[in-house]
Amino acid sequence: MSTKELFLEIGCEEIPAGFIPRATAEMKAIITKELAIARLSFTEIKTLATPRRLVLVVQGIPAVQPDAEITATGPSLKAAYGADGKPTKAAEGFARGQGVDVSALQTITTDKGEYLFVSKHETGRPTYEILTELLPALVTNIPFKKSMRWGDGDVRFARPVHWIVALFDGAIVPFSFGSVESGKVSRGHRFMASTPFPVNNFAHYLEECERHFVIPDPEKRKEIIRRETHRVAVAAGGHLLPDEELLEQVAYLVEYPSAVHGTFSSEFLKVPKEVLITSMRSHQRYFSIVDANGGLLPGFITINNTLTEDPSVVVKGNERVLRARLSDARFFFEEDQKVRLDDRVESLKKVVYQQKLGTSFEKMERFSALAEGLADQLNPAVKTKTSRAARLCKADLVSGMVGEFPEVQGVMGREYALLEGEDAAVANAIAEHYLPTQAGGELPPSDIGAFVSIADKMDTICGCFGVGLIPTGAADPYALRRATIGIISIILEKGYRLSLPSLIDRSLELLATKLTRPKAEVATDLLEFFRARFINLLGNTFAADAVEAAIAPGFDDLVDVKARIVALAKFKSHPDFEPLSVAFKRVGNIIKGGIDATVDPSLFGDIAEGALFEALQAVKSSVDQKVVSGAWLDALAEIATLRGPVDNFFDKVMVMAEDPRVRNNRLALLTAISRMIGKIADFSRIA
Repeated sequence: MSTKELFLEIGCEEIPAGFIPRATAEMKAIITKELAIARLSFTEIKTLATPRRLVLVVQGIPAVQPDAEITATGPSLKAAYGADGKPTKAAEGFARGQGVDVSALQTITTDKGEYLFVSKHETGRPTYEILTELLPALVTNIPFKKSMRWGDGDVRFARPVHWIVALFDGAIVPFSFGSVESGKVSRGHRFMASTPFPVNNFAHYLEECERHFVIPDPEKRKEIIRRETHRVAVAAGGHLLPDEELLEQVAYLVEYPSAVHGTFSSEFLKVPKEVLITSMRSHQRYFSIVDANGGLLPGFITINNTLTEDPSVVVKGNERVLRARLSDARFFFEEDQKVRLDDRVESLKKVVYQQKLGTSFEKMERFSALAEGLADQLNPAVKTKTSRAARLCKADLVSGMVGEFPEVQGVMGREYALLEGEDAAVANAIAEHYLPTQAGGELPPSDIGAFVSIADKMDTICGCFGVGLIPTGAADPYALRRATIGIISIILEKGYRLSLPSLIDRSLELLATKLTRPKAEVATDLLEFFRARFINLLGNTFAADAVEAAIAPGFDDLVDVKARIVALAKFKSHPDFEPLSVAFKRVGNIIKGGIDATVDPSLFGDIAEGALFEALQAVKSSVDQKVVSGAWLDALAEIATLRGPVDNFFDKVMVMAEDPRVRNNRLALLTAISRMIGKIADFSRIA
């Protein structure tokens, strides 16, 4: 069967850059689902986008929908026919809905009784015809963070739609979206080639777009931007400061990128480079240039959406705007130094952190105590510096610089602390305590920064849970999931041996006067919240069943839990693993809750019982020692020696003997094995 190409372009006014990646992903998801429902196969789906267009291409669609045998189950036989044997309204309605006569209905017997059903042959429709129904629904259902209406229409989209190209095998798929009718005419770059041009197919579209100064493929635009920014940076005597996040944004701001180099006064370099970089990237979308040592150079690279005859005009405009921004930054930097951080700490008493949880000063006092406790337990030598860093780490929140540039919180605290002569370890910890700022992000390098980071995040999580501010669905306004993953990541990376329940309990003690829920209830919810995040995090590296099985014995020391997961994951490659897993699951199923009693060898009735008991006695002490020392893989290797005796026991012995003493003795033996294994993992959770 020959296959065809579907091409769709939605042309509109400039869509915000942040809306586009999700929109293209949803377009792909929607068309995939709808084609499956329509029984239409395909070989490839591709999406492209610029600020002014969303593009969808599907290759390998059959020209005609395949035929199908459709079976539908209707009402029960009892409900379908009355006492007189005539069809009821239920039967007639079912038949009518299926497009058949009542006489065509058949009876099928299920485990719930007899029901009516109908089986009919459905001839496939032309794909072209199906697409006229599918495409308008696709355009309508593309989700955006914010949508708008325009003119007198009642349709909604991210921005007003001006044209739609919809082709199947080169022929227009007719439909309308508001007042816009689909066709085969696209448009070029708004400023450099705004004339319309016809489209025959996807390949022709790409050619025509480039002739009209449009690069539809965002990945190609990114490569152009990478190449051009690198070229300009080298020409300026430096190197490009890599910034993939900024690259992603800029790629969706332009249709035809070109790079331009500008400069700013070296006087501004007295301001911390993080502030200058943040000002350039966040407010102006400029790329920064650094020297071979990573020092910031007084220049920037901006990406234009046009090719200009006189780049100097563009450069001057950008330099003028940036000069005003950097002047503000320098002013705040100089003014902030007139107030010491210690005095700013007092100002935190006037800043409400959260209405139910008090001021930022109160929060600081709580997590300072928590951080000091962590230092006491894990590295007493840095307790004094940890206390100092915790006290100062939020002071820059009331500085002019952070008020203007919130992205540099922590960084400015570090810089002001160093200028005041604070210990470098304390100053660095002020910046580090915000880490990680995203999943997989950089973690605090020092213990001081790590202790303050854990404490601050734990206070936030416990406080929010304690007053009922718990994440629901996708809503997580206080970023509690991210904070939880941050705590887990730091603990695992640093190898901190501590009790998570105890840490939660201590944090809740410090929050005692703020809690609006019972402490025990909050602690239970928090531990489950951490458990879920831990499973998600480790599930990216290890098999989900190994993670679940290793967590089951206890969720206290996260480093120890991870060690159990690693050991179990490795043990899964052991040749005895699968039969042992099956045997241990059988043990668990038989004993149910188990019988914790001393095994009496005098009650053994088969040699296999004695052999299993002796094998257990031979390894139990060694396994227990390895469990205490955390040698989990070695403990599992010891347990693996039980495979033969366990298999032989189940082959030869009837556990549920008639004599209750014998039965309970055998259950006690199996319980002893289960309890020993259960300290390492719950094998019932292994797939």
